[in-house]
Amino acid sequence: MTNALAYPTRPNVTEKLSDILSSRAPSCDVEWADRTRPGQFNHEGASTPHIALNSDDPGIRGLFKFRPEAAFPLNGLVEVLLFRENSLSRGERELIATYVSALNECRFCFFTHAAIAAAHLPEGMTLVEQVRADLDAAPVSEKLRALLAIAAAVQQGGKQVSRADVDAAREAGATDLEIHDTVLIAAAFCMYNRYVDGLGTIASDDPAHYAVRAQRSDGYLAVLTDSLSQG
Repeated sequence: MTNALAYPTRPNVTEKLSDILSSRAPSCDVEWADRTRPGQFNHEGASTPHIALNSDDPGIRGLFKFRPEAAFPLNGLVEVLLFRENSLSRGERELIATYVSALNECRFCFFTHAAIAAAHLPEGMTLVEQVRADLDAAPVSEKLRALLAIAAAVQQGGKQVSRADVDAAREAGATDLEIHDTVLIAAAFCMYNRYVDGLGTIASDDPAHYAVRAQRSDGYLAVLTDSLSQG
């Protein structure tokens, strides 16, 4: 008798991309955001986070000031994934982070990265909103659509990514590095989203609040260093 777990064998079939999208990539309903409400508040409507951060900075920015030792490696990962040179454009990578944050209903991360994605996509916020509302109908390349479908699968759980998902992305022109980075972006932002909301950080639902910072052309580590130096 053996105690080894017997994992089921996946069938050797390739799903159509439309089938994958219908099951993996639900639209991002933003009923959880109240863009008309002034001020900053968390997901419970409170004006203060769950712990005393000794900072008025919203979202993850307040957490970085509270724990700068963790802030640098966390920002280093985002610097590699979203800012440094890659065959996926910065706008495309920020869009993946935005989409996952929307699926997780993380207001701060969604609005932050939506603004950055819009600043680096020719179609701007229009495309961000189209992807958020209905990925299947959004006017993006088939490669990006397949990668976003993989990101949506990761958001549901790592084991939700199937060989068929990966094959569909490859058939649409994605490289193994692009598939790897998509999975890592999605997994990382599930962590960041839960970090932000798990400590009840506050954020504004006004997109204009995020627009100025989104225009910065330097990387995440530079922004972090500036923020920490300001106290």
